[in-house]
Amino acid sequence: MQQLTALYVRYTGEEPASIAQIPGAGSNRQYFRFVGNNGESIVGVIGTSRDENHAFIYLDRHFMLRRLPVPRVLAVSDDELRYLQTDLGHTSLYDAISGGREAGGRYNQKEQQLLVSAIRELPNFQMRGARGLDWNNCYPQPEFDEESVLFDLNYFKYCFLKATGLDFHELKLEANFRMFAKDLTAESGESFLYRDFQARNIMLDSDGNPYFIDFQGGRKGPYYYDLASFLWQASAHYSFKLRRRLVYEYYDALKQYTEVPSVRHFVNRLSLFVLFRLLQVLGAYGFRGYFERKKHFLDSIQPAMDNLRELLKMSSGMFPYPYLMDMLRRLTELPQFTQIEKPAMSRADGYKTTDSKVYEAHPQDGPATFSKYDGKGPLVVRVNSFSYRNGIPDDPSGNGGGYVFDCRSTHNPGRYEPYKKLTGLDEPVIRFLEDDGEILSFLEHVYKLADHHVTRYLQRGFTSLMFSFGCTGGQHRSVYSAQHLAEHIHQKFGIEVQLEHREQHIRQVLNAKN
Repeated sequence: MQQLTALYVRYTGEEPASIAQIPGAGSNRQYFRFVGNNGESIVGVIGTSRDENHAFIYLDRHFMLRRLPVPRVLAVSDDELRYLQTDLGHTSLYDAISGGREAGGRYNQKEQQLLVSAIRELPNFQMRGARGLDWNNCYPQPEFDEESVLFDLNYFKYCFLKATGLDFHELKLEANFRMFAKDLTAESGESFLYRDFQARNIMLDSDGNPYFIDFQGGRKGPYYYDLASFLWQASAHYSFKLRRRLVYEYYDALKQYTEVPSVRHFVNRLSLFVLFRLLQVLGAYGFRGYFERKKHFLDSIQPAMDNLRELLKMSSGMFPYPYLMDMLRRLTELPQFTQIEKPAMSRADGYKTTDSKVYEAHPQDGPATFSKYDGKGPLVVRVNSFSYRNGIPDDPSGNGGGYVFDCRSTHNPGRYEPYKKLTGLDEPVIRFLEDDGEILSFLEHVYKLADHHVTRYLQRGFTSLMFSFGCTGGQHRSVYSAQHLAEHIHQKFGIEVQLEHREQHIRQVLNAKN
């Protein structure tokens, strides 16, 4: 870290005002955000492999010459294990579409448009990025070939398949693997194969334009691979209809850069790479999950198996690898990958009998419907403190009042004489509540709930949201809580927050940041 900081000082001529580590995902690379005294930020990277870093640095400089949307490498250490790059901000495509992902794949119009923009930019990156590129700089190899395919298929076999306990004939499976590898590499690929093209590796600028990162594993190869990698991401839950639209958008954009095959041929080739990509990610999830015990990858196994099950169901007879197909079908039927549906409650259970599948999405469902209130203006959040003696505050927007939190379970400073005439805005009360700690634990849960709700309201284009905190007198605990939530939301989201401590007759507006 000292060497990375020294590189920053050498490049900028000053010590950083602050340094914060940026959370990583599956990579061993470490990322840090350096902020200068002028407020400008730069991202510093520490890698464990010089060759991998060299590949990224070379590719980045090549893509910059092609005017492709990537971060710019600013400075590199002599050993190439550390470098600085421009900061593309905090918002990845993965973050921006989290609402639709968490809603089980019901992406709204704004989220779908972000996906379309990213997928239409991909052919530009693949085809123009390949022009004049010296493939010998790629890591760990310059080209997608049979050997690399077999490596990934065996990675699936040893790191995932064997760990499930499924019985299979290894020689028959190996024979099908070799046929599969030959078919995948039957057409020469003249494009840049990103290899890890996924929503986490796409950053968005303030206008929603995509920028690509983490392409150091790229090489020469077929363009189908990246499309399959993106659209069959395990946790994305893209519907059949949305996938079909995005495949069309990609196919249409690809025509601008190269001669394209017929739609039938394109779809058939794409299906091969979808199957390959699903096996490849299961191998990675098996190693990272079963062996390294990383929760994110363990949680990703079931969605990946659901994708595999769906592909097998839709592609009956499509793939000429009978033993592999039979083995994969048996794999999807293993108990650990079969989600057991809970039976509906009966009246004898004390609940109304209902069909547990009423709200289950159909695989070919379209996007969610939209409210007449969507997109009518900026979101304004109202935060109130009140006394339960005087009733819960009215919601002037007519939406019904939002969240109401009861603070009366926390320690009450109003019971003690020194605090009786003070409020939750006064320093002695603040110290009392924070030293006690109960209110901090209470608000920690409130913040998580509020953050998710505000994020979704911003994504949906809603205009009004209200949070209210009540206590006995509307003087101490509720005032403290309302004040802190209002400041938290304003600081994190930069939107207008209208704050009212009703019983104290205090109103405050935290204006939206421009």
